[in-house]
Amino acid sequence: MTDLSDFVALSLLPIWTWLAVAERLRAGDTPADILRQIADSRWPDQPDRVPTIRAGAADVLARAGAHQIAPIAWSDASYPVALTTIVDPPPVLWTRGDVAALSTPSVAIVGARAASPYGLSVAEHLAADLAGSGVTVVSGLARGVDSAAHRGALAGRGLTVAVLGCGADVVYPPEHGALARDIERHGAIVSEFVPGTPPLPPFFPQRNRIISGLSRAVVVIEAGEKSGSLITARCALEQGRDVLAVPGNVLSGRNRGAHGLLRDGAKIVETADDILEELGMPASGGTGSAPDAQSTADGQVAKPDPILACLTPGEPSDLDAIAERSGLSPARLLPRLFELEMRGVVARVGGGRFVRVDRTC
Repeated sequence: MTDLSDFVALSLLPIWTWLAVAERLRAGDTPADILRQIADSRWPDQPDRVPTIRAGAADVLARAGAHQIAPIAWSDASYPVALTTIVDPPPVLWTRGDVAALSTPSVAIVGARAASPYGLSVAEHLAADLAGSGVTVVSGLARGVDSAAHRGALAGRGLTVAVLGCGADVVYPPEHGALARDIERHGAIVSEFVPGTPPLPPFFPQRNRIISGLSRAVVVIEAGEKSGSLITARCALEQGRDVLAVPGNVLSGRNRGAHGLLRDGAKIVETADDILEELGMPASGGTGSAPDAQSTADGQVAKPDPILACLTPGEPSDLDAIAERSGLSPARLLPRLFELEMRGVVARVGGGRFVRVDRTC
């Protein structure tokens, strides 16, 4: 509990310290040491700063418990590996619902709050089809495209994740209370902000990097030239994720941002198949062949799996190390690691690391 409390204390530091926090966590420093180092560096004339922050962390944990919100620290094996790859991951994620939904293959769908009926329909249909293919739909619970995407995923009997710009115990906009409850039952509500945080305007662009960070790709629908969805798209590009866009009416002006993405090379999306094709996601699962090798069409054994060849049983490796050994970018590596995890030959451990599971006996 002490370690968790220290991670929560780190999450109470200003967000501009989180890059330094992430760097030191990856270097192996303990959260208690990082808290002390940052306090000594930033507030040398305030010796009571650390005790004050720790007291605040205890209050936050008590509030989370009262509202049945689960904190996931950066060191926890259930912390989403995809999120550990961004430069400034939050020290703690606050969640309601199914924590496992945060580590499934995911696609974000974002767009205009004042969306047209066309935009809402496209978002709902894409989300339903993706959910039906086993892809988790991530969005921000906002009015317009976001809520349509969540509803579509629920209608497709799949999982959906809502990333909030406020505490996980605060529903915004308030009329989405029933939708939030449905998402909690069939996915997860997640926030980097401690419970009780109000929905202030600066928090929404900040949380967009979490939407893209949890996802393998971001699909933009009806984004204007100054849309917040373009912030999510920019975050996705910086994080090595794919960016796709749905073309729309050229007369309304509400599609200029999305069309700008298309001019810059984003793939056009007309159906969910376009998204699945771009990400190399097959519609059906693979066969139960041996974990180290892949079978060819004529039944012969092909070369060993290159990702497993980069891992040693019992020795955890972080994503950067595996990427360096395999020659794959983190964005391309993560889907393969998730697939191997589903097959039971790779396991996730704390701090966003993976270990090979030795199944021989």
